[in-house]
Parts: sequence; C-alpha cells; structure tokens
Amino acid sequence: MAIQLFDENNMRQLPDAERFRICAEILKTESDESKRWDAVWLVGELAEDPDNKNGLREKVGDMLEWTLRNDLNGVVKHEASFQIAARNLRNKIHVLTDIALNDNSVLSKHEAIEALGLMRAFEVEDLIEKALDDPSIDVQETAHFVLKRFARLRNQGEYKPSSIL
Repeated sequence: MAIQLFDENNMRQLPDAERFRICAEILKTESDESKRWDAVWLVGELAEDPDNKNGLREKVGDMLEWTLRNDLNGVVKHEASFQIAARNLRNKIHVLTDIALNDNSVLSKHEAIEALGLMRAFEVEDLIEKALDDPSIDVQETAHFVLKRFARLRNQGEYKPSSIL
C-alpha cells in the first residue's frame, strides 16, 4: 500500500522546479508544522532519482539541511532526517551527525542517529558513540541500536535505497 500524502494543492502534478520552489517557500514561511512536514516529504521525493535527471538532488539536500538547522519543530526535523537517509544523500552525513549530537530536540537527535544507521555511515561511528552519553535514554538507546547494527552490517556494502512508496 502506497503512502498517500496530503497534497491538497496537487504539487506532484507541477514541474519539478516549481514544486521545489513552493515547498521551499512553505518550509521557510509556513507557521503550520503539518504543512511543513508535507513539504519536507514532497521536496524529498524530488531527490528520489539517484541519477539526478531533474538536477534537483543537491538543492533538495540543501533544503533538507536548512530545515534541520532552522525549523523549530522536532517532528518536521525528524522527517527531514528520514528524507536524507531515504534518498541516501551522503553529503549530508555531517549535518545528521551535528543534529544527532547537538540538537535541542530528542526526537530530532533520535532520527538523525537512526538515519546515519540506515545510511551505513560507518565513517561517523566514533561520533555516534558519543550519543551513548546523551542525557536522553531514547537517544542512548538509538545510538546503541545503530552501533549494534553497524557491527552486524559492516561488511555488507553501501546502502542502496529502494522505492519507499
């Protein structure tokens, strides 16, 4: 069953560049976090093609980074981390690591760590270990889980995202 996202403005029917522009505007100006969450998902879909045929993959990654660094809602930032991992935007691993260790939201930290695990970001394993000392038990548990997963998957190659819809 495909996830049906609330797309009351039929943005999926727009040209990709226009869809990106509208989503970016929503993310930067909309006060309703539920609309920003939808915009994160709708913009993330634009990076689904690893061959970057629409030329938006880098811009989408930058918009998701902007969201992680600027949005005040943990649920919206959680979704931005998920989108980075789901689209395997590896050039944003440093951003996920920063959020995992320094964000104010426990939910954001948790999802950033989980995203690093999904992406098999072995190169930041030593940084994820620092999250074992986080004041939040939820962040600690997520770090512990990801480190165990790393140990199990270490020699199975790079993460290859599959269609999530």
